[in-house]
Amino acid sequence: MTRTLIGGTALAALLAAAIPASADTLLGSYIARLSDNDHYASDGYKLDTAAQVVRQDRANWHRFNRGDAEDEDDPWFGSADARARYESLLNKSGAIDQATRRAILGGEPVIEVQVYRNSVRVDILGY
Repeated sequence: MTRTLIGGTALAALLAAAIPASADTLLGSYIARLSDNDHYASDGYKLDTAAQVVRQDRANWHRFNRGDAEDEDDPWFGSADARARYESLLNKSGAIDQATRRAILGGEPVIEVQVYRNSVRVDILGY
């Protein structure tokens, strides 16, 4: 019995050590509908990438007060500088998978954005 307890404790310590010390911390999340308005830049041109559309959604919410019924507030992307950094994070590998990119560019999905200290992740919740 003591061996099992010690073995289990050692295994738990080993697994804990395997988690990187720099693991990203989840700050929170928000939900948003990416409507037709979000597919166009503030000066009217059609956006080319999913990252641009997600960023424009936050500009429409924070700067222009043009949200959709499903849009939730967030405490992270209120400034233009924060949204520029956001777009950069959205363009990194793993932030938006290919199927999600296609859904964003081809329609008006509802998304959930998980915001971490050093990254973001976008998932489709529905249409």
